[in-house]
Amino acid sequence: MVNVICIKWGSRYGADYVNKLYRMVQRNLTRDFRFVCLTDDSSGIQPGVEVLPIPEFFVPATKAVSPWRKLVLFSQKIGDLSGKTLFLDLDVAIVGNIDVFFDFSEKFTIIENWSQKGQGIGNSSVYCFEIGRHADVLSYYETHRDDVLKQYKNEQIYLSKKIGDIAYWPSSWCQSFKYGAIPAWPMRLWQMPRLPSGCKILVFHGHPNPDEAIVGDYGHKWRKYFRPAPWISDYWH
Repeated sequence: MVNVICIKWGSRYGADYVNKLYRMVQRNLTRDFRFVCLTDDSSGIQPGVEVLPIPEFFVPATKAVSPWRKLVLFSQKIGDLSGKTLFLDLDVAIVGNIDVFFDFSEKFTIIENWSQKGQGIGNSSVYCFEIGRHADVLSYYETHRDDVLKQYKNEQIYLSKKIGDIAYWPSSWCQSFKYGAIPAWPMRLWQMPRLPSGCKILVFHGHPNPDEAIVGDYGHKWRKYFRPAPWISDYWH
């Protein structure tokens, strides 16, 4: 038995994102698993998803909607979960079998952040860990919060540096829609985004979100224009 876990708070992502993620995991994971969502609002979440409250966590009001809240995943205990756990952001599309993510390494394993290669920094959209193994990530934040928030721009830089001995997924497994699927300028004006070769999880960090990418909506900024990618809906459902 393995665990897949996500977190939803506030109003940016609705229950449909949780439900679609759960169904994508069902289609692409052959091992027995528990799917858990930590959330402050369980309304609309479908049966089969185990819902747990988000553990108490303090961030300044200026960072209330920031990813720092994801550090609760490093609690010593999360419900009665134990063992290998794959964390997935809500804004990903699973496009291939993900069994290999649980067997790749015994280390904390994460995406090497696309924009910070070689700097020892992960992108926390997809990572695998053992429940409770790195509880010091959260406990140190709680006792040194002001220093941590001052020193580190975001939570993924902090957790990468705090853990230190991390492993990275093979670069083809988790690819960025923004960097890996959208054609370079000006080809994006006439070429549709393409699913990158070897990709298992397509990550929609920042914008666009999957629903925006399907219709080609990127905030109506002409330099960020790209053609609609309706093929995403073949996976993200």
